[in-house]
Amino acid sequence: MGCSAGLISMDLAKDLLQVHPNSYALVISMENITLNWYFGNDRSMLVSNCLFRMGGAAILLSNKRSDRRRSKYQLVHTVRTNKGSNNKCFSYVTQMEDSTGKVGVSLSKDVMAVAGDALKTNITTLGPLVQPMSEQLLFFTTLVGKKLFKMKIKPYIPDFKLAFEHFCIHAGGRAVLAELQKNLQLSDWHMEPSRMTLY
Repeated sequence: MGCSAGLISMDLAKDLLQVHPNSYALVISMENITLNWYFGNDRSMLVSNCLFRMGGAAILLSNKRSDRRRSKYQLVHTVRTNKGSNNKCFSYVTQMEDSTGKVGVSLSKDVMAVAGDALKTNITTLGPLVQPMSEQLLFFTTLVGKKLFKMKIKPYIPDFKLAFEHFCIHAGGRAVLAELQKNLQLSDWHMEPSRMTLY
């Protein structure tokens, strides 16, 4: 399941390492379109042939003290959002048969809206964990003004550049990256790794 399974696996590995001291966890995330290649003519199903491919990535996680010095990164937070209870979200990617009986993966036109909603929920959850207090205060102040005092102000979008040095945004397509760049107010320099991955 590629990207989605990779996130679930990282979260599971983190939980396992918290209860099994002095251990390693190897997470391998792979995407393979072979079984779901669509041979029909339905446009909504042909898109998946262009978007999804074959590939993989792996990461070795450790909770051993001796590995702290030589490790490149430290996993601090994992945030996952499950939107399966929403009908739009549940059915935005569906494996089904077309009118001729050929099986394929259909992508809904609501993909951007669904992804945006999930991202908004993730950022709302992640923000308080990583943002400096000044950004949290600005966000809270505008939220209170909007909800409590019914003020007509734009919601404050925290500056995530204050919390992170690098961004690795899911390269799900040019439109996805452009929308995230605009919403998070990121520069082309911040977006370059994701754009090169998509390329």
